[in-house]
Amino acid sequence: MHLVFLHGAPATGKYTVGRELAALTGFELYHNHLVVDAVLQRHAFGTPGFVAERDHAWRTHLAAAARRPAGGLIFTFNPENSVPQEFIDWLFADLPAATGATLLSVELAATEAEIEARLASASRQSFRKLTDLALYRQLRAAGAFRTPVIPRTDLSLDTARLTATEAAQAVAGHLARA
Repeated sequence: MHLVFLHGAPATGKYTVGRELAALTGFELYHNHLVVDAVLQRHAFGTPGFVAERDHAWRTHLAAAARRPAGGLIFTFNPENSVPQEFIDWLFADLPAATGATLLSVELAATEAEIEARLASASRQSFRKLTDLALYRQLRAAGAFRTPVIPRTDLSLDTARLTATEAAQAVAGHLARA
């Protein structure tokens, strides 16, 4: 089973590239906000209850998917400091060791100018994504996106220079060579 971990800053195109990659590969798209938005109905963002419920939901779904004998899953993720490093360590080390899943870590990046231009897009508002430019700048300046640390990146793509389709094709090509 392949687990594609699409990670990057807000507005780098994780969901958009993930959708394209799912269409190319037939892999399940497990978008971070499926869980985040559901948990936000019961807990305020970053509270202990929010962090615990989100962690449990992520681990449960990812572990079940990783035990499937074939196919794959695409997990989109924005590193931000309400996620404990322990979750990332589990995802990169413990989950593959326990299930035999192959993890491909793909970083999606864009310039700060591109990220800021994308923040208020209509597509971001369909989920409860960060859309406030002032808040984004405040969080970035405070270091909110520096942790947790992603232990490795197997492929890095600049989504300001690539279309979502081109980025998805690059990931699919990397999977085919692996």
